[in-house]
Amino acid sequence: MSQRRVVITGMGALTPNGNNVASFWENTVAGRSGIAAVTLLDTTGYDCRIAGEVKDFVPNAHFKNPKDARRADRYAQLAMAAAKEAVAHSKLDLTQIDLDRVATIVGSGIGGLKSLEDQHTNLITKGPDRVSPFMIPMMISNMGSGLIAIEFGFRGPNFAVVTACATSAQSIGEGWRLIRDGEVDVVVAGGSEAAVVPLGLAGFAAMKALSLRNDDPARASRPWDKDRDGFVLGEGAGIVVIEDLEHAQRRGATIYGELTGYATTCDAYHMTSPDWKGAAKAMRGALKHAGLTTDQIGYINAHGTSTGLGDVSETNAIKDVFGAQTKVPISSSKSMTGHTLGAAGAIELIVCVKAIEHGLLPPTINLDQPDEGCDLDYIPHQARAVQIEHALSNSFGFGGHNACLVASRFRE
Repeated sequence: MSQRRVVITGMGALTPNGNNVASFWENTVAGRSGIAAVTLLDTTGYDCRIAGEVKDFVPNAHFKNPKDARRADRYAQLAMAAAKEAVAHSKLDLTQIDLDRVATIVGSGIGGLKSLEDQHTNLITKGPDRVSPFMIPMMISNMGSGLIAIEFGFRGPNFAVVTACATSAQSIGEGWRLIRDGEVDVVVAGGSEAAVVPLGLAGFAAMKALSLRNDDPARASRPWDKDRDGFVLGEGAGIVVIEDLEHAQRRGATIYGELTGYATTCDAYHMTSPDWKGAAKAMRGALKHAGLTTDQIGYINAHGTSTGLGDVSETNAIKDVFGAQTKVPISSSKSMTGHTLGAAGAIELIVCVKAIEHGLLPPTINLDQPDEGCDLDYIPHQARAVQIEHALSNSFGFGGHNACLVASRFRE
Protein backbone atom coordinates (compact mmCIF):
# COMPACT_ATOMS: atom_id res chain seq x y z
CA MET A 1 0.00 0.00 0.00
CA SER A 2 1.34 3.43 -0.92
CA GLN A 3 1.68 5.80 2.01
CA ARG A 4 -1.04 8.42 2.21
CA ARG A 5 -0.53 12.15 2.62
CA VAL A 6 -1.69 13.67 5.91
CA VAL A 7 -3.17 17.15 5.99
CA ILE A 8 -4.27 19.48 8.80
CA THR A 9 -7.93 20.50 8.51
CA GLY A 10 -8.77 21.80 11.99
CA MET A 11 -7.07 23.40 14.98
CA GLY A 12 -8.11 24.27 18.53
CA ALA A 13 -6.18 25.84 21.40
CA LEU A 14 -6.62 27.21 24.90
CA THR A 15 -3.49 28.92 26.17
CA PRO A 16 -2.42 31.47 28.76
CA ASN A 17 -2.42 34.17 26.09
CA GLY A 18 -5.53 33.19 24.13
CA ASN A 19 -8.64 31.02 24.54
CA ASN A 20 -8.88 30.10 20.87
CA VAL A 21 -6.51 29.80 17.93
CA ALA A 22 -7.25 33.28 16.58
CA SER A 23 -6.58 35.14 19.83
CA PHE A 24 -3.61 32.93 20.69
CA TRP A 25 -1.99 33.62 17.33
CA GLU A 26 -2.72 37.35 17.48
CA ASN A 27 -1.17 37.68 20.93
CA THR A 28 1.78 35.44 20.10
CA VAL A 29 2.90 37.36 17.03
CA ALA A 30 2.39 40.60 18.99
CA GLY A 31 4.70 39.30 21.73
CA ARG A 32 2.05 39.45 24.47
CA SER A 33 2.74 37.31 27.51
CA GLY A 34 0.01 35.38 29.30
CA ILE A 35 2.12 34.83 32.41
CA ALA A 36 0.93 36.50 35.61
CA ALA A 37 0.48 35.98 39.32
CA VAL A 38 -1.26 32.69 40.13
CA THR A 39 -5.00 32.98 40.80
CA LEU A 40 -6.01 29.31 40.85
CA LEU A 41 -4.60 28.76 44.35
CA ASP A 42 -3.33 30.67 47.34
CA THR A 43 0.44 30.84 46.85
CA THR A 44 1.27 32.12 50.33
CA GLY A 45 4.44 30.32 51.39
CA TYR A 46 5.33 29.17 47.87
CA ASP A 47 8.71 30.07 46.41
CA CYS A 48 7.15 30.46 42.95
CA ARG A 49 3.92 32.48 42.70
CA ILE A 50 3.57 32.95 38.94
CA ALA A 51 2.24 30.78 36.12
CA GLY A 52 0.61 30.79 32.72
CA GLU A 53 -3.06 30.20 33.49
CA VAL A 54 -5.96 29.83 31.05
CA LYS A 55 -8.19 32.77 31.92
CA ASP A 56 -11.98 33.16 32.00
CA PHE A 57 -12.59 29.50 31.20
CA VAL A 58 -16.19 28.23 31.55
CA PRO A 59 -16.19 24.40 31.36
CA ASN A 60 -19.97 23.95 31.02
CA ALA A 61 -19.94 25.75 27.69
CA HIS A 62 -18.02 22.87 26.12
CA PHE A 63 -20.01 19.82 27.22
CA LYS A 64 -23.43 18.63 26.05
CA ASN A 65 -24.24 17.66 29.63
CA PRO A 66 -23.14 20.02 32.44
CA LYS A 67 -22.80 17.00 34.75
CA ASP A 68 -20.05 15.66 32.51
CA ALA A 69 -18.12 18.91 32.95
CA ARG A 70 -18.36 18.65 36.74
CA ARG A 71 -17.17 15.05 36.61
CA ALA A 72 -14.07 15.91 34.59
CA ASP A 73 -10.75 17.24 35.84
CA ARG A 74 -9.68 20.63 34.51
CA TYR A 75 -7.17 19.02 32.15
CA ALA A 76 -10.01 17.07 30.50
CA GLN A 77 -12.24 20.15 30.41
CA LEU A 78 -9.52 22.07 28.57
CA ALA A 79 -9.01 19.15 26.19
CA MET A 80 -12.72 19.05 25.38
CA ALA A 81 -12.83 22.78 24.70
CA ALA A 82 -9.87 22.61 22.33
CA ALA A 83 -11.34 19.54 20.60
CA LYS A 84 -14.65 21.33 20.10
CA GLU A 85 -12.86 24.24 18.44
CA ALA A 86 -10.74 21.94 16.26
CA VAL A 87 -13.67 19.82 15.06
CA ALA A 88 -15.78 22.90 14.36
CA HIS A 89 -12.85 24.45 12.50
CA SER A 90 -12.50 21.31 10.38
CA LYS A 91 -16.20 21.41 9.42
CA LEU A 92 -16.40 17.64 9.77
CA ASP A 93 -19.96 16.48 9.11
CA LEU A 94 -20.25 13.58 11.54
CA THR A 95 -23.24 12.19 9.66
CA GLN A 96 -21.24 11.90 6.45
CA ILE A 97 -18.02 10.23 7.60
CA ASP A 98 -17.23 6.73 8.89
CA LEU A 99 -16.86 7.25 12.65
CA ASP A 100 -15.22 3.81 12.94
CA ARG A 101 -12.31 5.32 11.02
CA VAL A 102 -11.85 8.39 13.25
CA ALA A 103 -9.18 7.97 15.91
CA THR A 104 -8.73 10.04 19.06
CA ILE A 105 -5.24 10.42 20.52
CA VAL A 106 -5.18 13.04 23.25
CA GLY A 107 -2.61 12.77 26.03
CA SER A 108 -1.55 14.54 29.19
CA GLY A 109 1.83 14.56 30.85
CA ILE A 110 0.38 14.46 34.36
CA GLY A 111 -3.39 14.03 34.04
CA GLY A 112 -5.88 14.93 36.74
CA LEU A 113 -3.47 16.11 39.41
CA LYS A 114 -6.02 18.45 41.04
CA SER A 115 -8.56 15.64 41.35
CA LEU A 116 -5.98 13.35 42.92
CA GLU A 117 -4.90 16.08 45.32
CA ASP A 118 -8.45 17.03 46.32
CA GLN A 119 -9.57 13.48 46.94
CA HIS A 120 -6.45 12.61 48.91
CA THR A 121 -7.26 15.58 51.13
CA ASN A 122 -10.78 14.19 51.59
CA LEU A 123 -9.34 10.80 52.50
CA ILE A 124 -7.01 12.22 55.14
CA THR A 125 -9.36 14.79 56.65
CA LYS A 126 -12.79 13.17 56.27
CA GLY A 127 -12.17 9.45 55.82
CA PRO A 128 -12.37 6.91 53.00
CA ASP A 129 -16.15 7.10 52.62
CA ARG A 130 -15.85 10.74 51.52
CA VAL A 131 -13.61 10.01 48.52
CA SER A 132 -15.50 10.77 45.29
CA PRO A 133 -16.59 7.81 43.16
CA PHE A 134 -15.44 9.89 40.21
CA MET A 135 -11.87 10.21 41.47
CA ILE A 136 -10.34 7.49 39.31
CA PRO A 137 -11.88 8.54 35.98
CA MET A 138 -11.15 12.19 36.78
CA MET A 139 -7.45 11.63 37.42
CA ILE A 140 -6.40 9.12 34.76
CA SER A 141 -4.54 10.52 31.76
CA ASN A 142 -6.62 8.79 29.09
CA MET A 143 -9.95 10.26 30.17
CA GLY A 144 -9.59 13.43 28.11
CA SER A 145 -9.25 11.29 24.99
CA GLY A 146 -12.12 9.06 26.09
CA LEU A 147 -14.51 11.93 26.80
CA ILE A 148 -13.79 13.54 23.44
CA ALA A 149 -14.59 10.29 21.64
CA ILE A 150 -17.79 9.87 23.65
CA GLU A 151 -18.87 13.44 22.94
CA PHE A 152 -18.48 13.05 19.15
CA GLY A 153 -19.00 9.30 18.71
CA PHE A 154 -15.50 8.60 17.36
CA ARG A 155 -15.13 4.79 17.41
CA GLY A 156 -11.66 4.35 15.93
CA PRO A 157 -8.48 3.73 17.94
CA ASN A 158 -8.43 5.75 21.14
CA PHE A 159 -5.47 6.12 23.45
CA ALA A 160 -3.42 8.62 25.41
CA VAL A 161 0.29 9.18 24.95
CA VAL A 162 2.08 10.07 28.20
CA THR A 163 5.62 11.21 27.47
CA ALA A 164 5.91 14.33 29.63
CA CYS A 165 6.54 17.44 27.54
CA ALA A 166 6.67 15.44 24.29
CA THR A 167 3.14 14.11 24.84
CA SER A 168 1.04 16.06 22.36
CA ALA A 169 3.68 16.11 19.63
CA GLN A 170 3.95 12.35 19.90
CA SER A 171 0.16 12.02 19.95
CA ILE A 172 -0.06 13.89 16.65
CA GLY A 173 2.85 11.91 15.22
CA GLU A 174 1.27 8.58 16.07
CA GLY A 175 -1.94 9.80 14.46
CA TRP A 176 0.10 10.66 11.38
CA ARG A 177 1.30 7.05 11.30
CA LEU A 178 -2.25 5.66 11.52
CA ILE A 179 -3.45 7.78 8.60
CA ARG A 180 -0.31 7.30 6.52
CA ASP A 181 -0.58 3.53 6.85
CA GLY A 182 -4.29 3.41 5.99
CA GLU A 183 -5.62 2.40 9.40
CA VAL A 184 -7.92 5.41 9.76
CA ASP A 185 -9.05 8.44 7.76
CA VAL A 186 -9.17 11.13 10.46
CA VAL A 187 -7.41 11.65 13.80
CA VAL A 188 -8.26 14.16 16.51
CA ALA A 189 -4.93 14.50 18.28
CA GLY A 190 -3.07 16.62 20.79
CA GLY A 191 -2.71 17.11 24.51
CA SER A 192 -3.86 18.98 27.58
CA GLU A 193 -2.42 19.93 30.94
CA ALA A 194 -3.71 21.57 34.13
CA ALA A 195 -0.90 21.27 36.65
CA VAL A 196 -1.14 24.78 38.15
CA VAL A 197 -2.32 23.24 41.41
CA PRO A 198 -0.65 23.20 44.85
CA LEU A 199 1.14 19.90 44.35
CA GLY A 200 2.26 20.74 40.81
CA LEU A 201 3.60 24.16 41.69
CA ALA A 202 5.32 22.89 44.82
CA GLY A 203 6.77 19.85 43.07
CA PHE A 204 8.36 21.71 40.18
CA ALA A 205 9.65 24.36 42.59
CA ALA A 206 11.23 21.65 44.75
CA MET A 207 13.19 20.55 41.67
CA LYS A 208 14.56 24.11 41.42
CA ALA A 209 13.16 24.14 37.90
CA LEU A 210 10.88 27.20 38.09
CA SER A 211 11.60 30.87 37.61
CA LEU A 212 11.28 32.89 40.81
CA ARG A 213 10.82 36.22 39.04
CA ASN A 214 7.61 36.75 40.99
CA ASP A 215 7.69 40.55 40.78
CA ASP A 216 7.92 40.61 36.99
CA PRO A 217 5.94 37.62 35.69
CA ALA A 218 5.61 38.75 32.08
CA ARG A 219 9.42 38.75 31.82
CA ALA A 220 10.02 35.52 33.73
CA SER A 221 10.12 33.12 30.79
CA ARG A 222 13.25 34.09 28.87
CA PRO A 223 14.61 31.28 26.69
CA TRP A 224 18.33 31.49 25.88
CA ASP A 225 18.76 34.69 27.90
CA LYS A 226 21.70 34.80 30.29
CA ASP A 227 19.42 35.96 33.12
CA ARG A 228 16.92 33.10 32.83
CA ASP A 229 16.34 31.31 36.12
CA GLY A 230 14.01 28.48 35.15
CA PHE A 231 10.79 27.80 33.27
CA VAL A 232 7.31 29.07 34.06
CA LEU A 233 4.61 26.48 34.66
CA GLY A 234 1.70 26.82 32.23
CA GLU A 235 -1.57 25.10 31.48
CA GLY A 236 -3.62 24.71 28.33
CA ALA A 237 -4.67 22.41 25.52
CA GLY A 238 -3.88 22.03 21.85
CA ILE A 239 -5.81 19.77 19.45
CA VAL A 240 -5.55 19.31 15.69
CA VAL A 241 -7.67 17.42 13.21
CA ILE A 242 -5.45 15.59 10.76
CA GLU A 243 -6.83 13.74 7.79
CA ASP A 244 -6.03 11.62 4.78
CA LEU A 245 -5.63 14.03 1.87
CA GLU A 246 -8.08 12.23 -0.41
CA HIS A 247 -10.66 12.00 2.39
CA ALA A 248 -10.31 15.74 3.01
CA GLN A 249 -10.61 16.57 -0.68
CA ARG A 250 -13.71 14.39 -1.14
CA ARG A 251 -15.56 16.34 1.52
CA GLY A 252 -14.29 19.72 0.31
CA ALA A 253 -12.31 20.51 3.46
CA THR A 254 -10.14 23.58 3.82
CA ILE A 255 -6.55 22.41 4.16
CA TYR A 256 -4.41 24.56 6.45
CA GLY A 257 -1.17 22.66 6.01
CA GLU A 258 0.38 19.25 5.54
CA LEU A 259 2.01 17.14 8.23
CA THR A 260 4.97 15.80 6.29
CA GLY A 261 7.38 14.47 8.91
CA TYR A 262 7.54 12.93 12.38
CA ALA A 263 10.15 11.11 14.40
CA THR A 264 10.53 10.12 18.02
CA THR A 265 13.61 8.98 19.93
CA CYS A 266 14.85 8.43 23.45
CA ASP A 267 17.99 9.85 25.04
CA ALA A 268 18.37 6.84 27.36
CA TYR A 269 20.47 9.14 29.47
CA HIS A 270 18.87 10.78 32.53
CA MET A 271 15.44 11.35 34.10
CA THR A 272 15.45 15.12 33.75
CA SER A 273 18.71 16.27 32.12
CA PRO A 274 18.67 16.23 28.30
CA ASP A 275 21.25 14.74 25.96
CA TRP A 276 21.35 16.71 22.73
CA LYS A 277 22.20 13.64 20.66
CA GLY A 278 18.70 12.17 21.07
CA ALA A 279 17.09 15.46 20.10
CA ALA A 280 19.32 15.72 17.03
CA LYS A 281 18.39 12.20 15.97
CA ALA A 282 14.68 13.04 16.24
CA MET A 283 15.11 16.15 14.10
CA ARG A 284 16.99 14.20 11.47
CA GLY A 285 14.35 11.49 11.47
CA ALA A 286 11.51 13.98 11.00
CA LEU A 287 13.34 15.64 8.10
CA LYS A 288 14.02 12.25 6.52
CA HIS A 289 10.36 11.24 6.69
CA ALA A 290 9.40 14.59 5.19
CA GLY A 291 11.93 14.15 2.38
CA LEU A 292 13.48 17.52 3.18
CA THR A 293 16.96 18.89 3.59
CA THR A 294 17.90 21.30 6.35
CA ASP A 295 18.04 24.28 3.97
CA GLN A 296 14.35 23.76 3.17
CA ILE A 297 13.28 24.38 6.77
CA GLY A 298 12.34 28.04 7.11
CA TYR A 299 11.57 28.13 10.83
CA ILE A 300 12.02 26.07 13.99
CA ASN A 301 9.61 26.41 16.89
CA ALA A 302 12.01 25.29 19.58
CA HIS A 303 11.25 23.42 22.77
CA GLY A 304 12.88 26.50 24.31
CA THR A 305 11.86 26.15 27.94
CA SER A 306 14.08 28.84 29.53
CA THR A 307 16.20 26.43 31.55
CA GLY A 308 19.97 26.52 31.76
CA LEU A 309 20.68 22.99 30.56
CA GLY A 310 17.74 22.62 28.19
CA ASP A 311 18.33 25.74 26.13
CA VAL A 312 22.01 24.95 25.57
CA SER A 313 21.29 21.30 24.80
CA GLU A 314 18.70 22.17 22.16
CA THR A 315 21.02 24.75 20.62
CA ASN A 316 23.73 22.09 20.36
CA ALA A 317 21.28 19.66 18.77
CA ILE A 318 20.20 22.24 16.18
CA LYS A 319 23.82 23.03 15.37
CA ASP A 320 24.57 19.33 14.95
CA VAL A 321 21.72 18.90 12.46
CA PHE A 322 21.72 22.27 10.67
CA GLY A 323 25.37 23.24 11.05
CA ALA A 324 27.17 25.40 13.56
CA GLN A 325 26.75 28.51 11.41
CA THR A 326 23.09 27.92 10.55
CA LYS A 327 20.93 30.97 9.93
CA VAL A 328 17.59 29.16 10.34
CA PRO A 329 15.18 31.38 12.32
CA ILE A 330 14.19 29.89 15.67
CA SER A 331 11.83 31.07 18.38
CA SER A 332 10.14 29.87 21.55
CA SER A 333 6.47 30.65 22.07
CA LYS A 334 6.97 29.43 25.65
CA SER A 335 8.41 32.87 26.32
CA MET A 336 4.76 34.01 26.23
CA THR A 337 2.80 30.97 27.42
CA GLY A 338 5.18 29.36 29.86
CA HIS A 339 5.63 25.61 29.61
CA THR A 340 2.28 23.90 29.09
CA LEU A 341 3.92 20.49 29.48
CA GLY A 342 1.88 17.79 27.72
CA ALA A 343 -0.05 20.39 25.70
CA ALA A 344 3.03 22.22 24.42
CA GLY A 345 3.80 20.22 21.28
CA ALA A 346 0.32 20.59 19.79
CA ILE A 347 0.11 24.28 20.66
CA GLU A 348 3.49 24.85 19.04
CA LEU A 349 2.60 22.86 15.91
CA ILE A 350 -0.34 25.24 15.54
CA VAL A 351 2.16 28.12 15.72
CA CYS A 352 4.11 26.54 12.87
CA VAL A 353 1.00 26.12 10.71
CA LYS A 354 -0.04 29.73 11.31
CA ALA A 355 3.50 30.97 10.63
CA ILE A 356 3.46 29.26 7.23
CA GLU A 357 -0.05 30.56 6.49
CA HIS A 358 0.68 34.19 7.37
CA GLY A 359 4.37 34.47 6.49
CA LEU A 360 5.08 35.72 9.98
CA LEU A 361 7.50 34.15 12.46
CA PRO A 362 6.66 34.81 16.13
CA PRO A 363 9.29 36.29 18.43
CA THR A 364 11.09 35.08 21.50
CA ILE A 365 10.28 37.81 23.99
CA ASN A 366 12.54 38.69 26.94
CA LEU A 367 15.69 37.66 25.08
CA ASP A 368 17.79 40.68 26.02
CA GLN A 369 21.27 39.15 26.14
CA PRO A 370 21.86 35.62 24.82
CA ASP A 371 23.75 33.32 27.17
CA GLU A 372 27.10 31.79 26.34
CA GLY A 373 26.60 28.93 23.89
CA CYS A 374 23.23 30.33 22.79
CA ASP A 375 24.30 32.07 19.60
CA LEU A 376 21.69 31.22 16.95
CA ASP A 377 18.95 33.38 15.41
CA TYR A 378 16.20 33.21 18.07
CA ILE A 379 14.04 36.07 16.60
CA PRO A 380 14.29 38.30 19.68
CA HIS A 381 11.48 40.68 20.70
CA GLN A 382 9.70 41.27 17.38
CA ALA A 383 7.93 38.98 14.93
CA ARG A 384 9.55 38.67 11.52
CA ALA A 385 7.82 38.67 8.14
CA VAL A 386 9.23 35.74 6.15
CA GLN A 387 7.51 33.51 3.62
CA ILE A 388 8.34 29.88 4.39
CA GLU A 389 7.32 26.49 3.06
CA HIS A 390 8.29 24.18 5.92
CA ALA A 391 8.65 24.45 9.71
CA LEU A 392 10.01 22.12 12.37
CA SER A 393 8.49 21.81 15.84
CA ASN A 394 10.61 20.35 18.65
CA SER A 395 9.30 18.74 21.86
CA PHE A 396 11.48 17.07 24.48
CA GLY A 397 10.26 15.55 27.74
CA PHE A 398 11.48 14.29 31.11
CA GLY A 399 12.56 10.68 30.75
CA GLY A 400 14.50 11.50 27.59
CA HIS A 401 11.48 11.49 25.26
CA ASN A 402 11.93 13.42 22.00
CA ALA A 403 9.31 14.09 19.33
CA CYS A 404 9.69 16.31 16.27
CA LEU A 405 7.07 17.27 13.68
CA VAL A 406 7.41 18.92 10.29
CA ALA A 407 4.56 21.09 9.01
CA SER A 408 4.52 22.18 5.37
CA ARG A 409 2.53 24.44 3.12
CA PHE A 410 0.00 22.30 1.27
CA ARG A 411 0.73 21.89 -2.41
CA GLU A 412 -1.38 19.77 -4.77
